[in-house]
Order: sequence, then C-alpha cells, then structure tokens
Amino acid sequence: MATDPPPSQSADRLRADMVAELKQGAWIRSPEVEAAFATVPRERFAPEAPLGVIYSAHDVVVTKRDHNGRATSSISAPWLQADMLEAAQLRPGARVLEIGSGGYNAALIAEIVGPDGLVVTIDIDPFVTERARRFLARTGHDRVQVVLGDAEHAAGRHAPSGGFDAIIVTVGVWDVPWTHLLAPAGRMIVPLRFSTISRSFTFVREGDHFLGLNPKVCGFVPCQGAGKLPDQEPVLAGGAVRLTLESGPALDAAELDQALDGDRTELWTGVSVAAGQPFDSMHLWIATSDERFGMFWQDPDRDCGLIQPAMRWYCPALITHDSFAYLTLREPSSDRTGTSRWEFGACGYGRDGAGLARQLHDHVRTWDRSRRDHPGPVFTLHPASAVLPAPAVGRIFRKRHTQLVMAWT
Repeated sequence: MATDPPPSQSADRLRADMVAELKQGAWIRSPEVEAAFATVPRERFAPEAPLGVIYSAHDVVVTKRDHNGRATSSISAPWLQADMLEAAQLRPGARVLEIGSGGYNAALIAEIVGPDGLVVTIDIDPFVTERARRFLARTGHDRVQVVLGDAEHAAGRHAPSGGFDAIIVTVGVWDVPWTHLLAPAGRMIVPLRFSTISRSFTFVREGDHFLGLNPKVCGFVPCQGAGKLPDQEPVLAGGAVRLTLESGPALDAAELDQALDGDRTELWTGVSVAAGQPFDSMHLWIATSDERFGMFWQDPDRDCGLIQPAMRWYCPALITHDSFAYLTLREPSSDRTGTSRWEFGACGYGRDGAGLARQLHDHVRTWDRSRRDHPGPVFTLHPASAVLPAPAVGRIFRKRHTQLVMAWT
C-alpha cells in the first residue's frame, strides 16, 4: 500500500511554497490571482507527474506527445500562467475565452471570475478536452464550458453578447482571428509567432487596431487546425538538429544536411554577454533586418559533435534553401571587473554559408552598437485589410487575419 508523502513534501505545502515564490518574483501581483493559485490543486490536473515538477514555479508539465516525442499538450509553467492572468486583469463576473485547454488554467480563471462569470475553454484534441472536463468536475469547477473544436471557427459560437472581457490563448499561434470576439475594453493575452519568434503580448484596443503591450519571451505547444504554424522544418544530423523557417524559398533538407558535414565558416563579433544578461532584443533586430531569419535547434539529449549553438532552443539563424548560419558563443573570458563574458559568433555552412555568417555577424554588431541599450520595438496589430505605411525602421508581418507591425523608435 502506498504511503503518504512526508508533510514537508505534501501537495498543500508545495502549493504554498509555489505561491510564495510567484509572489516574490512579482508574477503574482494581486490578491485575486494569489487566492486562485492557493486554492486550485494543480496536481489534480496532471496526476501522472511528480509533485516536485507539478509545483515547480518554472516547470512545464507535458501531458501528451506525438509520435516524434514532441509535446502536443501541456500545463504551462506557473510563473507564465500567473503573469498572463495578471495581464488579463480579470474581475468577478468577467466573461473569458481560453484557447487551448488542460483544465488547470481554466480552473484558475473560474476562481477569479466567480460564479457570476463565464469561462469557455476550447481545444481541438478530444484527449485534452475529455481530461479537462473530468478534472474540472472533480475539483468543483464544472461550470466551466469545455468545448471540443477548432478555435478558429468554434469560438464565435460561444461568444456572449457584447463579446468576451478577456481572451487568453495558451497555445502558440501565428495569427489572431478572434479580435471581433473581444469586448471594446477587453484584453487579449496571446503568445504570437512572427518570423519564428514567440512573444506573449497583451493586446488592448486603440482605435481601429490593437497595441501589443509587455511582450514576453515564451514557448508554447503549437496550435493545430486551421491556425497551424506555417513552418518549414528540415531535420538534420539524424534528428539532432532542426531548422525552422516561416517563409521564403522551399528548403532542401538533403542539401542542408550535407552542408552540415562540410566546411564551416566561423566569424567572431567582439560582442559579448555576461551570464544572466538578456539579449532577446537581438532576435527582434535580426528579424527586422533580414527576411531569411529563422531558428536553429539542437536536441538537448543528443550531441552530434558538429555544432555549438548559442542556445539549444530558439537559437537565431539565417537560412536559405541549401545554406545556413547560426549564432554561437565562445568560451568565456573575464572583463575588468572579473565578470565572465561570452563572445557571440556566427557559424556558416553550405554554398552561401560564408556570406550568411558575415551577414549574421554584421547584424549582431549593428544591434550591439545601435539597439542593445535602447527601448525595444513597439508592436501593433491591424486587420489584414488595412493599408499600412512601412515603418521607418521595422517590419510588417502579414498574416491571414491580421498584420503585426514591429517598429523601432
């Protein structure tokens, strides 16, 4: 017979510790969100996971994978869930649409909006909605409406008169087809993809468009159905390496794989970063400057011995049909203060690898010289039909339903 965990490892104790950490990190900023996290038993929505993982403030709990082992459903890390709920500014009686289910986040929302509120959660996967419905009922949150369907089409059938007060998207999406379902003063929290970059935006209405506030680096399980991400993803080195490109010419996986085994061009930029120092605005700058911008991924469990990416996840790259260059880092040296610093470099492969490495090198140096210590870009979201002037410094990402403008000041 199984024994109960020791009191120091009980779910209630771990939940309280998680809430304390979320408050200390300023991800929980209101008593309403604090009460929701303290009340809802997160472990009841992922019974297969260890309690230590479930109540880690920074861990994602994967609840389903596809045949390739990639996550197709998960419960997001608590810090990100708390931050998104705070950004939504939910109040008792609010009407909320959640896109991407799992149950736990919907239960948190239900706690905040109370019995007079409305919570609709939609997912395309029957495995996910069945679990969500079952777990919500078991935890006393069966007033949440769990809907099986493609949210791009199904959400409108469940919208209340006057629209939703908040729309919270918990899957990675490439477009935002729900703007018409939002109440005039409502807020949309959306992890939006553009040029393979993901940022979680808080969109608020500003006349005929939306202003994208507080973009946060994030990662979510990708959307399925009509809103599926338009990625090309050649796999190299027997699965150890993957490239991602949203647009541009068709990629030749065989040529790219062969390029990885060929000669390498290596250039060092003289630009460095200290441990823990953010440089995510570099991604935005390179994507602004170069339409060949994509991502280079290394399987964290496999090392093919050929590559040294700056990051195993979300590593910037320039990609053409048969060549690529990615961002790398050199072993640290110490500056005058004794702080260890890593130097950025560019590694290029393939017929055009040398040129791509040079261009990536130059983008990094320009970012360091002109953009690193300045405010990041301003984001606005417009209807696809809008006629927009090109920003003086920036880029327009055109999608099916909307256009995302990234403009640097």
